[in-house]
Amino acid sequence: MIEQLPLAIRRAGPDDAAVLSQLAARTFTETFGHLYPREDLRAFLDEAYAVGRQATILSHPDYAVWLLEDDGVAVGHVAAGPCGLPHAEVQAGDGEIKRLYVLASHQNGGWGGRLFDTALSWLLRDGPRTLWVGVWSGNAGAQRFYARHGLEHVGDYIFPVGRVRDHEFILRRPADAPA
Repeated sequence: MIEQLPLAIRRAGPDDAAVLSQLAARTFTETFGHLYPREDLRAFLDEAYAVGRQATILSHPDYAVWLLEDDGVAVGHVAAGPCGLPHAEVQAGDGEIKRLYVLASHQNGGWGGRLFDTALSWLLRDGPRTLWVGVWSGNAGAQRFYARHGLEHVGDYIFPVGRVRDHEFILRRPADAPA
């Protein structure tokens, strides 16, 4: 009998740029691809998830990415770093969950929560700080997930994907919120 390896979370490094690029494009397309004209989606993916861009993120000391792997194959990821959301109350030192995606084949097993907790622990390693997340206004499941983790809707912004302009929610959890 062959023993099945459990899923595992590990911190990604610069050598994982190609894997992260492919996974990020796949998870974004799986989740949101139906919303955009093909050429707009392709242009967005080519820019936002380019291997070189992922290598830069993975090499930067202020950012961190973790991969969820199933027997060594990446099936999810979370990215965290300084907050870059367009909200007047963002302060230097605030943290942001930049991306949190798990392939549909591996959802509903609690792994999204584990990825979130991993990134949150890293963001709070030096003590409490305000946490921010941007989420598509039409993604009720993600909104419920983040609400369970103490994040509340505090603003809105527009996220362009080619010619499409998505209405996004800005969520925040204050530094003094219970964990």
